[in-house]
Amino acid sequence: MRSSGLTELEAVLAVARHRSFRAAATELAMSSSALSQTVAALEARIGVRLFNRTTRSVSLSEAGEQFVAEVAPALSAIRGALEQASSHRDTPASTLRINTSVGAARQVMAPIVLEYLRRYPDMQVDIVTEGRLVDIVVDGFDAGIRLAQSVPQDMVAVPFGPAQRFAVVGTPAYFAAHPAPRTPAELASHRCVRSRMPSGAIYRWEFLQNGEPQHVDVQGPLTLDEPNLMLEAALAGVGLAYLTEWNVAPYLADGRLQRVLQDWTPPFAGLCLYYPSRRHIPAGLRALVALIRERSQGADAAVS
Repeated sequence: MRSSGLTELEAVLAVARHRSFRAAATELAMSSSALSQTVAALEARIGVRLFNRTTRSVSLSEAGEQFVAEVAPALSAIRGALEQASSHRDTPASTLRINTSVGAARQVMAPIVLEYLRRYPDMQVDIVTEGRLVDIVVDGFDAGIRLAQSVPQDMVAVPFGPAQRFAVVGTPAYFAAHPAPRTPAELASHRCVRSRMPSGAIYRWEFLQNGEPQHVDVQGPLTLDEPNLMLEAALAGVGLAYLTEWNVAPYLADGRLQRVLQDWTPPFAGLCLYYPSRRHIPAGLRALVALIRERSQGADAAVS
């Protein structure tokens, strides 16, 4: 819930987070010109320049650094108070900002997010997808969704969904021309679709058997940073790809892809919703946690 009286402060903090008027305007659903005018109006009223602006960059001035340091905690407390008051409504009504990866967002969209919006029509959900792991507190998110192994230890984690597992896949035509590898070491003689991590490093395919991990630096003609593009390349016969079972399950079922090295890719813990530990959890986030736990309990009952 955002009060109109807090718009200027929200604008300043958003620009400070992103170091960009354009990115901040996107977050706040404003035009860049409207955001610039809002910040300029506040600067004019207090008689201090909060940002140093050039054609290429935006940075906080010394006064701006001090202003943000003092305002951010106060504004967080105000948001908490507004959320606490809102929690007395019959249904929550606010905006829930979630940071996650593209793959995780696709997995939770239908079973969780769309059901959540159906149950709570006064809520708005703002999902930002990116490969890199961000500080959800600093970047102004209510929660994140990531694989359990990536969740920061100081966060409250709510597991949901099945265990995850990777699969090495290729087309039948590819395997007709190249003998299937029997061990990860044999990938050295195969064309593979390489994966670039958000850090820029090339991902080394991970395997495990009898408790012994192996990391393989595969080679191939194509390097990508998005799983759907890797899947498309594998389906086109470019080479082998290393993707989650969730991504490739339909194509394994209809025979368009075949799987190898299955014994070398054991399951691991799946997705978690996570959020900072704090006294007052926003009503909208509390409702999402309840829905996730409900769905998880239903899945457990179905398995048993």
